[in-house]
Amino acid sequence: MCGIVGYVGYRKAVPVLLHGLQRLEYRGYDSAGLAVLDEKSKKIIVEKQVGKIKDLQEYIWGKEINGNIGIAHTRWATHGPPSIENAHPHTSKSEAFAVVHNGIIENYAKLKDELIKKGYQFKSQTDTEVIAHLLEEYYEKDLLTTVLKVAKMIEGAYAIGVISTVEPDKIVALRKGSPLVVGIGEGENFIASDIPAILEYTKTFIALDDEEIAVITKDKVEVYDINGNKVEKKPFTVKWDLAAAEKGGFKHFMLKEIYEQPKTITDTISGFFSDLNNPVYNEIKNIQNIVIIACGTSYHAGLVGKFWIEKFVKIPTIVDYASEFRYRDFPVNEKTLIIAISQSGETADTRFSAIDARKKSAKVLSIVNVVGSSLSRESDFVIYTYCGPEIGVAATKTFTAQLITLLLFSLKAGLERGNLTQEEFEKYYNDIIHLPHLVNEVLKQDKAIEEISYKYHNVKDFLFLGRGLNYPIALEGALKLKEISYIHAEGYPAGEMKHGPIALIDENLPVVCIVPKDSLYEKMISNIQEVKARKGIVISVSDSQDSHLLSLSDNIIKIPSVENENLYPIVSVIPLQLLTYHIATILGKDVDQPRNLAKTVTVE
Repeated sequence: MCGIVGYVGYRKAVPVLLHGLQRLEYRGYDSAGLAVLDEKSKKIIVEKQVGKIKDLQEYIWGKEINGNIGIAHTRWATHGPPSIENAHPHTSKSEAFAVVHNGIIENYAKLKDELIKKGYQFKSQTDTEVIAHLLEEYYEKDLLTTVLKVAKMIEGAYAIGVISTVEPDKIVALRKGSPLVVGIGEGENFIASDIPAILEYTKTFIALDDEEIAVITKDKVEVYDINGNKVEKKPFTVKWDLAAAEKGGFKHFMLKEIYEQPKTITDTISGFFSDLNNPVYNEIKNIQNIVIIACGTSYHAGLVGKFWIEKFVKIPTIVDYASEFRYRDFPVNEKTLIIAISQSGETADTRFSAIDARKKSAKVLSIVNVVGSSLSRESDFVIYTYCGPEIGVAATKTFTAQLITLLLFSLKAGLERGNLTQEEFEKYYNDIIHLPHLVNEVLKQDKAIEEISYKYHNVKDFLFLGRGLNYPIALEGALKLKEISYIHAEGYPAGEMKHGPIALIDENLPVVCIVPKDSLYEKMISNIQEVKARKGIVISVSDSQDSHLLSLSDNIIKIPSVENENLYPIVSVIPLQLLTYHIATILGKDVDQPRNLAKTVTVE
C-alpha cells in the first residue's frame, strides 16, 4: 500500500527512483510521481502521473532532470481520488520543500484549517500536503529540528521522506506505524518502503523503528528519536538477492510463487527446526488461552491453526480479524498468548492489535515473513516463515508457509505441554517432510486445472465448500477468486450450506467442494448430494477414487492422498490457487496487481 523510494549519491536520481518504484508495484497503487533537486536550477522538479509507473516514465521521457538527490512515490488513494493534484510528491508554498508520505495523518483537517488561516493555499485533497506546508511554516534554519517539531504536531501512522532546497544535500525520513528502511551504500544511500525497491544497489539495511528519524546524505546516515537524541542502529544484511524477486520465466509472479511452494515448505521446515529453543515454548506451559489475530489470507491460516492448536496443545483458541479485535473489549492477561500473523509484519490492524494486547500484559508471538519488520520487533516472540519476497499481491506461498509454521508450532507446543510423546512428534515430522513432494504432485495437475478453468471462466458466481480443517481452505479459495478475477465467490462450511446458501444453487452455479478422504468424507458426500439435487455444478478436489463421488462430480481435480489428515489443507489449497489463477488470466486480469488491492495494508 503506497511506496516510497529516496536516493542521494553519485548516480542520476531519476533512473534509481523509477527502478525503485517498479520494484514496489506489487504493493498496489493508482498514481506515481517523483521530485528531484535539479543541480542547475537548484529547484525541486516534480513530475506526476495517474496510472502505472510506465505512464510516468513515458511522460518524463526526454526531459532534462539532472540531480543526484530525489524522492519518489506510488500512491494508493485514501484522501481524494486518483489525480495529478493528489499524486505525490507534494510541495510547500514556495516549493522549497517536497514530501512523500505513506499512511494517514488523522488530525490533518485541523492542521489544514490553521494553515489556511495563515494564508496557505492547498492544491490537493490529500492529508500529505499539510506536512509540506508545516515544514515551511516552522522551518528554523535546520531541517532536522523542523521535522522533529512537525512530527510532534501530526497524529496517525506514517512514513515520510523530505527533501529541500534549503539543505540540498540530504533526505530526512521518519516513520511511525508505516514501514521504512534505509539502504546503506558506498557514496550513496537510500530510503524505501520495502527492501526489494533498492536491493539491486545494496544488501545492507537499517530498519527504522516507530518515531525514529533518519538524516541521510551520500556519505552518512544518522538516526534520532522523536526528542532529537541520537540512536545507534545496527545494520542488517539481506541474504536473498534480486533474482528471487524476478519472474524467472513465468508469465506472472503469482504463478512463479505458486510453483515455489515446495521450496518454501522445505525452507520453512528447516528454519523452524533451527529455532527449537525459541523461548515461546517455555512460556506455553503458563498459557491458559490463545487468540490468533490476522487479516485476509493470514486470517484463514489462523482458522486452520486453531484446529491444530486445540488438537495438539489443548488450549482454548479463538481467531479474530485484527481489525475487529482491537475495538472489542476482549479480556486478556498475562496468561493469554496472542498469535499475530502477517506476511509483511507491517499490517496496521494486526500490529496495533498486538501492541494493545501487550499493554494488557498478554504475550505476543508473531508469525511473519520479513526479518526486522515492525511486528517482529514489537512482539515477545517471533517465528519466521522462509518465503523470500512475495511480489504477487494475492498471497500463495506465504499462506502455505504460515500453515506449516502453525502446524509445527502446535506440535512442538503440544510436546512441551506433555500432550505428545517424542515418538509421536517425530512421526508427525516424518509425515510433514514429505509435503514438498506431495505439492509437486499437485502442480503436475496444472494443465488439467487450466482446462477446467476454461469451462467456468464466464460464470458470475462461485461457491466453495469444505468441512473441518478444509473449511478455511474453502474461504481462501473464494478469496483468491474474488481478489484476482473479480468474480463473486463465497466460502462456506459445507454443513451450514443448507441454512441459507443452498437457495443460491441452480444449474448455473459452480460449487467447488474440497473432499479429501478424511474423517469427514461421508459428511461431504452428503453435502454434495444436496448440491446435485438442486442441479448445481460440482467441481471436486479430492484424492478419492470412490465411484459415488465420481458420479456426483462434473469435474474432479486430483490431489495425492496423505497418511495424516491434518496435512490435507496444505495439499488441497494448491489446486484452488491454480484454478483461480487460470480463470483470472483467461479473463485477462492483472493477477499480480489486482485493482484496488495493496500487498501491505499499512492503514486502518
